[in-house]
Amino acid sequence: MAVEQTTQNAPARIIHKTDVVVIGAGQAGLAAAYWLQRLGLPAGTGFVVLDANPGPGGAWQHRWPTLTLSTVNGVHDLPGLAFADIVDPGQTEAKAAEAVPQYFGTYEEKFDLPVLRPVRVKVVCPRGERFRVETDGPSFSARGIVNATGTWENPNIPDIPGADSFRGQTLHSRDYRGPEEFAGKRVAIIGAGISAVQHLTEISKVAETLWITRRPPVFRDSDFTPDAGRAAVAMVEDRVRQGLVPGSVVSVTGIPWTPALREVEARGVLNPRSMFDRITETGLLWADGTHEAVDVILWATGFRSALDHLAPLNLREQNGGIIMAGRLATQVAKEPRVHLAGYGPSASTVGANRAGRAVASELLATLGIMQSPAADRSPAAQG
Repeated sequence: MAVEQTTQNAPARIIHKTDVVVIGAGQAGLAAAYWLQRLGLPAGTGFVVLDANPGPGGAWQHRWPTLTLSTVNGVHDLPGLAFADIVDPGQTEAKAAEAVPQYFGTYEEKFDLPVLRPVRVKVVCPRGERFRVETDGPSFSARGIVNATGTWENPNIPDIPGADSFRGQTLHSRDYRGPEEFAGKRVAIIGAGISAVQHLTEISKVAETLWITRRPPVFRDSDFTPDAGRAAVAMVEDRVRQGLVPGSVVSVTGIPWTPALREVEARGVLNPRSMFDRITETGLLWADGTHEAVDVILWATGFRSALDHLAPLNLREQNGGIIMAGRLATQVAKEPRVHLAGYGPSASTVGANRAGRAVASELLATLGIMQSPAADRSPAAQG
């Protein structure tokens, strides 16, 4: 720990020194933390994990109550501990917002990971051979950064003319709490991904719905094979290695047909309409003059990476993307001491797990920190 004098009359500010700061304790952050520890980095002096949330679970703890283990798009095992060992996979109707935080909390305790919460990172600044990490609490000085903040804090809502004039209710999937509040209303659901169809499935039972998409939705009849998963990840990886903004994985993987979705189709509400051009005081206006009155606009339009706190590092290209390098495209090419876990190809839960080991080993190699040769031989390391 170091003490820094800020001004002549101001009290000294305590700066916590460590080798690596992991920002975020979701799937990607925990996977990276596990491997940092397995490869020999001690908790505290070697690395810390800063989490803005009040408890374990990452973004999962904020998901809408009606999202259950039967409707989520997969909860993949973290390295060293299977989800099924903590949560009975037969409890398909268990709330994801409760089951996944239970798993993550047990994981943190089992491996004694140094997670500090609630600590929200405000900004990361370069300081020569180190980085200064300013939070809403203590400050940290680190040699390397693993950013695993995901996307939940940065919902994507398109800028549509007239949006400010709408007199009805506007919300994003991030704020969705269930269909009950929309009973008897006319609801426009916008988006072509899994969240959009989940909202449509629920809300259409209690309200009149319009489903609107920018592009035609892609449905998948067959099982999502490992080969298909690898192909989807490879396409996103190719984009970020070129410095392009990551694309949507669901556009490659497609939306799986489920019994619930077939039931929605049978009710005749699974009919997507093209994107409107303007929002009016009372609804939506298309270029051909068609107007639809609605009470609610629900944006199921995804999220963008939450990276504003890294702005002083100047990682982005002019197009808004970041050129990524490393074995699994987690290392920032401009600044190899920074890894983005949960960005691009590692944004999915399975991708985040796979990237954890690469993040840890590549960052320690960049920093010149010797890695434990015994880590690979541990049974727990095979998870």
